[in-house]
Amino acid sequence: MTNAAALPGQPRGGTISGPASERAECVLAPNASPMTLDGTNTWIVAEPDSRLAVVIDPGPLDEGHLRNVIDTVERAGRRVGLTLLTHGHPDHAEGAARFAELTGANVRALDPALRLGGEGLAAGDVVTTGGLELRVVPTPGHTEDSLCFHLPADRAVLTGDTVLGRGTTVVAHPDGRLGEYLDSLRRLRSLTVDDGVRTVLPGHGPVLADAQGAIDYYLVHRANRLAQIETAVERGYRTPPEVVAHVYADVDRSLWPAAELSVRAQLEYLREHGLV
Repeated sequence: MTNAAALPGQPRGGTISGPASERAECVLAPNASPMTLDGTNTWIVAEPDSRLAVVIDPGPLDEGHLRNVIDTVERAGRRVGLTLLTHGHPDHAEGAARFAELTGANVRALDPALRLGGEGLAAGDVVTTGGLELRVVPTPGHTEDSLCFHLPADRAVLTGDTVLGRGTTVVAHPDGRLGEYLDSLRRLRSLTVDDGVRTVLPGHGPVLADAQGAIDYYLVHRANRLAQIETAVERGYRTPPEVVAHVYADVDRSLWPAAELSVRAQLEYLREHGLV
């Protein structure tokens, strides 16, 4: 979910549908909106010579989309061996139960309520299906259950809503917390330094070829927003709606409800750190 329209200097690009790396292919869900950009990116990931594929975020409960994902897998001579969820928001996970019915594949997630027929996911887990290796990276902040998946063979990371291909993401208060989100961004940045990650395969928007640059942008953007909100409070804007109207005055009003979630998370962060 995004909470901002286009801003100067932010990652941007066109829509994506089809191959994005040697092992990852995107099928775009038809659920475009101000909150989902062009729609949800459902990712099919597999080793080039494997008969098994992993599907990440089957997306909304849209029968046509789910069958399109399956058809795309089968056209490559594969079947779905496993489904993974980056988090539980409906635009990523609502279709998971029906997808499991259609494919017979287990669904693994951090949240036990989202798991179907298999074990969960935790920090440090390595998922291996059909020779593919995906490393589980805990990235709470957007939501408490947010995960990313490091695809070392392609030097890529699948980020769900933690980093988007365009715009910035909501810290979905009260489930999302800003301190955790900042730690998660730093954790992802360390992958670009220590593990050579170059590419972001996001849950919405286009692929980002400069992972480190995108994450640095996010960190700077959050620092700037925090400073703006701190200044707004000092000037007498006290309630979240007042702060949103002041700080996000140049943002489409349709995005203000999402912006208010992030503002609430940022106000909580500032209070916890004795800054307001």
